[in-house]
Amino acid sequence: MKNETHLRIGLIGLGKMGTNHLRILSILKNIELAFIYDTDESKTKRLSMRYSVKASKDVEKDLDGVDAVVIATPTSTHYDYVVTCSKYVKNIFVEKPLSDTMEDILEIERLALEKGLNIQVGFIERFNPAIIELEKVMDYNSSNIINTDFIRTSKISERITDVDVVLDLMVHDIDLALFLNGDYDKIISYGVEKNSMIVFARATIHHTNGRFSNILASRITEKRIRQINVTAENMYIDCNLLRKEILINKQSVKSSYKNVTLISTEETINVRPQEALLNELLAFIRCCAITKNIPSHIPRIDAAKKSMEVVQVIRDEILRNG
Repeated sequence: MKNETHLRIGLIGLGKMGTNHLRILSILKNIELAFIYDTDESKTKRLSMRYSVKASKDVEKDLDGVDAVVIATPTSTHYDYVVTCSKYVKNIFVEKPLSDTMEDILEIERLALEKGLNIQVGFIERFNPAIIELEKVMDYNSSNIINTDFIRTSKISERITDVDVVLDLMVHDIDLALFLNGDYDKIISYGVEKNSMIVFARATIHHTNGRFSNILASRITEKRIRQINVTAENMYIDCNLLRKEILINKQSVKSSYKNVTLISTEETINVRPQEALLNELLAFIRCCAITKNIPSHIPRIDAAKKSMEVVQVIRDEILRNG
């Protein structure tokens, strides 16, 4: 990297997520957005004028000279872009999922070891301020956690045509389940297919520490939900990722001379109003200056690999029982 305080970054992919990356990158200090690129040349030109940034017509030519690159293209193209970028850049951010096959992920892992690549995967929910606070609460009460429920629903989006609901939506919560509750030893799942694509999925993960994670993901639900509920021996945690709100319910005992009454109390955890994508990109930028000892909460290739293992188990069981 040329200068720790002045990072030249290229952005590949200008769909919905890529445009969000563009918005954030354009306002960061000590960052120079070197170029933007999309196969839609008219969109690239329009956004280059709006943000006063170079519209690339030759990615490989423009990659030669940047310190880092963000890949926000369709999932099916991630592998090819990572291979191309690895010829010129060591710091690579790839939107989730890293790829749509385990074979590609393993090849990217091999390539990263061979070339010393710093690859961060876009599991954005780890940077949601509500998740950051939820992790603290769960860690403090780790011995009491029994079960975690994840619900993620959206009406099907026309922008997602290359991956099913497991790899599009559920993968976020698969990553969170493993991040918050640890490794697994058993998975039970079922779902619904529509036009040869899984559109509804439910899975129960049994973790090696004895906890359970129940994950529901749907692209056929007429309501957008991003919810996590945690059952513990001494409390119930209600975490709304959209409102960035955490409520903790506990029972307390009120006693007098002859009577004992159980009272339910509710506590609200203060969640700072931060944008997850901003946190995520700032973490990537900081990691571009680190050669080793990258913080464990930063999702890297290993996180993508573990999530894909679970994705494959869930998919296989749904398709086998469908």
